[in-house]
Amino acid sequence: MDLTILFTIVWLHFIADFVLQPSKIALNKWNSLRWLGLHCTIYTIPFLYFGLRFALITGGAHFIVDFISSKITHRLWKDKKVHWFFVTIGWDQALHMSVFMILLKYNI
Repeated sequence: MDLTILFTIVWLHFIADFVLQPSKIALNKWNSLRWLGLHCTIYTIPFLYFGLRFALITGGAHFIVDFISSKITHRLWKDKKVHWFFVTIGWDQALHMSVFMILLKYNI
C-alpha cells in the first residue's frame, strides 16, 4: 500500500468531514436527510481526486455511518454522556478509516 495515498486520504477525510462541515450541518444531520445528504455530498467531492467510483463508494459509506452515528451522538450529548459521545465519535472515525483500508486493499 502506498503510504502517500493513505496519507492523502486521511487528510482529505479530515478536511471533508470536519473543516468543510459547518455547524448548521453538524447540528442538523442527525434528524434531517437533507442536511445529512448535503454533508455527504460536500464530503464526497474531494475524493473525486481518486476517481468517481472511489468517491461514490466513500460517500455512500459515509452516509450510512453518519446516519447511525449522528443519531447516537445527538442523544449522548443531550443526555450529557460525554465519555460515550466521544467513544462514538471515535467509532465513527474508525469505521470511516476501515472503509478506506478496504477500498485500498481491493484497489477500488
